[in-house]
Amino acid sequence: MLKINVLKKLSRIPLVIGTLSITSFCQANDFANDPNYSNFKYRTMQTYGLSAEQVDWAMNGSRNLPNIISIMNRPGESKPWYEYKTNFLSEGLIQRGVRFRNQYADTLNRAEQEFGVPQSVILGILGVETGFGGNKGSFITRDALATLGFGYERRAQYFQDELAALIAWSYKDGVPANSIVGSYAGAVGYPQFMPSNIPKFGVDYDGNGHVDLRNSAVDAIGSIANYLAKNGWQRDQPIAFAARYTGTNPDAVIAKDLTQPTPYGVLKTQSVSPINSLVKIDDLDMVNLIQLQESYGPAYYITYPNFQVITTYNKSRMYATALWLLGKEITSR
Repeated sequence: MLKINVLKKLSRIPLVIGTLSITSFCQANDFANDPNYSNFKYRTMQTYGLSAEQVDWAMNGSRNLPNIISIMNRPGESKPWYEYKTNFLSEGLIQRGVRFRNQYADTLNRAEQEFGVPQSVILGILGVETGFGGNKGSFITRDALATLGFGYERRAQYFQDELAALIAWSYKDGVPANSIVGSYAGAVGYPQFMPSNIPKFGVDYDGNGHVDLRNSAVDAIGSIANYLAKNGWQRDQPIAFAARYTGTNPDAVIAKDLTQPTPYGVLKTQSVSPINSLVKIDDLDMVNLIQLQESYGPAYYITYPNFQVITTYNKSRMYATALWLLGKEITSR
């Protein structure tokens, strides 16, 4: 009854898209008058089978958050590696990771066996993304995505699509769209999945009949492993090795595209080798060389296809290196 009374107070506004006219309840939100809002609503309706009223209802009360645009324009990855890594390779975070590993040891072992993804990598992602659930974000996800979708021109279409996915997911999950909180970029829960990835890769790993990445660490562990497996993780294969480069033209050997690896034998002739002399790399292994900036100068790593799979989660090479090293340190304790 309450919803009906509220709707009676809303004005009915005809939306014209091409030759198609849609009459819809238009509710107050900061984006309703944006010239792209009507097309966004129509695409959401078409893609997810929602009504115009459902889209407007989910967007009711949404607010523009200009500070998010500022954050997007100065991401953490803009720091050099020697500063960036201090956010994650800290004793405090490592200790939290050890406690998390001990608490969820059975689940981590199960995920490693089932999906072939090392628990060190799962732990690394959970540590870098949310500090093992300690910081899942405090932005209303709907408002963050709407702000970016209608105000961040460089990737507006992507964030509008994620906003549409969020609205559809909120109806399916039976929760108000404005009750979901996460990162400034719209990522949600322990693993910081974008909304479109939740139905694609989310796993009900605790067996309660519901995928809950916001509250279930067990579901998050299974879902991260499932995500990486479906994105090409190679079971029992390396991730990376610290490397030495003794040549004079690093631009000639540093990978420009991690999806296009080179036989190690080729890199070896270009003065690339692992720092640890006990590490043996076959000349036919397909690898890349990356460079990160330490305070004392460049640092190099020989990376395998599994490293590239990690970058599908976040394309930053610093991100992938940080979580790899964090996970290694946690599992070594």
